[in-house]
Amino acid sequence: MKRQKITEAIGTGKVLISDGAWGTFLQKKGLKPGECPESWCINRPADVLDVAKSYIDAGADMVETDSFGGSSFKLAHYGFADKAAEINEAAAKISREAAGEDHWVIASIGPTGKMLVAEEVTEEELYEAFKTQAVAFEKGGADAACIETMSDIEEACQAVKAVKENTHLEIICTFTFEKTVKGEYRTMMGVDPISAMNAVIETGADIVGANCGNGIERMIDIVSQMRSVNKKIPILVHANAGLPKTVDGQVVFPETPEDMANFAPRLAAAGANIIGGCCGTTPAHIKALKEALRK
Repeated sequence: MKRQKITEAIGTGKVLISDGAWGTFLQKKGLKPGECPESWCINRPADVLDVAKSYIDAGADMVETDSFGGSSFKLAHYGFADKAAEINEAAAKISREAAGEDHWVIASIGPTGKMLVAEEVTEEELYEAFKTQAVAFEKGGADAACIETMSDIEEACQAVKAVKENTHLEIICTFTFEKTVKGEYRTMMGVDPISAMNAVIETGADIVGANCGNGIERMIDIVSQMRSVNKKIPILVHANAGLPKTVDGQVVFPETPEDMANFAPRLAAAGANIIGGCCGTTPAHIKALKEALRK
């Protein structure tokens, strides 16, 4: 049976659960500083599969892929630029195996690290890099592309265009916002939530939202802003497990699964349709979110 689209499931009134952090999970499995996380998709696929499966087993309705830094620009740092298509296809296949036929795979596309405003890259070069990822994801069995942690509207729009014009994948696009001293939310490039949302919707995104940068409580404010001007667009939130702190020289994220779960109903009430985790979150966090929203 063909899987229902994510947007169709949201249209029935369901609040869906996404997965949690990948990088910290891989580090616990032995990913070394300076090692390419995405290379594990071809060198250590069993470990990557275990991460994806852990989130499915915890109750996630969808799972991402080990491809956040899978653009040719990011992979070039490790000498893997020529393997971009292979790595991204492998990432999608691994998560597809974990997800089975009853869950969705939302393949991760992160920023390239190149800045248009500084003329480090052209729009055409960004488009081609994102196209390579998107085509590979679809070949590997993904259901959607999750363009995430964006700060520049133009880069995000090139990613949305590349997915829309070259695949049949659903398109999720999320930005990372930080709270300013004035109490406003802005990306690193100064973009506010409403401007970011409107730009990627116009370009073709099916689902919008926010990830990283904030714990789940602050995400309520961001979602409320988006909902104030658009009542219909599906919204995804991948929140950190609180704001990071340094304890004994180590960066930790302080929010427990119970802490996140306590805010989940308020986030859903504010208008979030898909709720998951980002930095510091674990399968235990996802399980707690699932139980909180089930109630």
